[in-house]
Amino acid sequence: MSEDMESVRERIERDPYCETLGIELVELDAGSARTELTVGPEHRNFHGTLHGGAIYSLADAAFAAASNSRGETAFALETNVSYLDMAGEDATLVADATETYDGRRTAEYTVDVTADGDRIATFRGRVYKPDGGE
Repeated sequence: MSEDMESVRERIERDPYCETLGIELVELDAGSARTELTVGPEHRNFHGTLHGGAIYSLADAAFAAASNSRGETAFALETNVSYLDMAGEDATLVADATETYDGRRTAEYTVDVTADGDRIATFRGRVYKPDGGE
């Protein structure tokens, strides 16, 4: 890992929102990232099931890490998530972000979210890169 990648990783790992939710950055490479979350009672909704916002936040954290992984600032333009299945009460969620397009000013990512190995959501996002490769 280059020094630039290491400083980017350190900055991402200090994200206060992710710290509050318990989201951990476990892998970071150019254009990709993996985040994890162990589901606890604080991640449940009023039905007692995993809150969709927790899944979204985990996927969004992986998306943000992957899109900023090269040290170039990237801002989300649009995102969407498809919820496919529910997760167990004490599941470990994993979000794997992969870059699917890298242009000069925009890039696109797909994030697969799994719960104990079973896919439960797909997140897609597009970012704007204001520096445009300068």
